[in-house]
Amino acid sequence: MKVLVVGSGGREHALAWALARSDSLTELHAAP
Repeated sequence: MKVLVVGSGGREHALAWALARSDSLTELHAAP
């Protein structure tokens, strides 16, 4: 699964951190 997280707040950081730990994730991108 490919994911793009948009935002620069703590909520987005926590979401990206949790998604990065997922086994089904193949790509994680973050944009401010």
